[in-house]
Amino acid sequence: MNSGTLAGVVALLFSLAGAAGADGPRLRPVTNPLWQQECGSCHVPYPPALLPAASWNAVMDGLPDHFGSDASLTAEEEARIRQFLVGNAGRGAAQKGGKPLLRITETPWFVHEHSEELPASVWQRKEIGSPANCAACHAGAADGRFNEHDIRIPGGGK
Repeated sequence: MNSGTLAGVVALLFSLAGAAGADGPRLRPVTNPLWQQECGSCHVPYPPALLPAASWNAVMDGLPDHFGSDASLTAEEEARIRQFLVGNAGRGAAQKGGKPLLRITETPWFVHEHSEELPASVWQRKEIGSPANCAACHAGAADGRFNEHDIRIPGGGK
């Protein structure tokens, strides 16, 4: 990892850590009805602070093939959601190979938080399905609440 990428990762981690309270991470609540409706119709509307602006721009640029699905929007909807995501994005840079990360699950913060205590087999449980299904274990994910004391791992603990 080059020093620019490392500095970006450190900045991202500090911005996420700044959202942590005594009871665990709590991202600044943000709402946008269009984002909640469009993004939330298929998955948890991920809190914008979980990725930096460059990543959100790249995600929005790829909506016709959004992780295997066509998530195309009208030009107006796309512009409004992009503005919301970029305006509320996390700080720093999350990159791999000089390109912005598109998946929250690939960010150093996510990997660190989820690899220390969880075996890889957890993601294979049918109740969870994938690391992207935050709401399977974090009941408050849609509201930006990821308190580790409130985690409930479906299918028998760890």
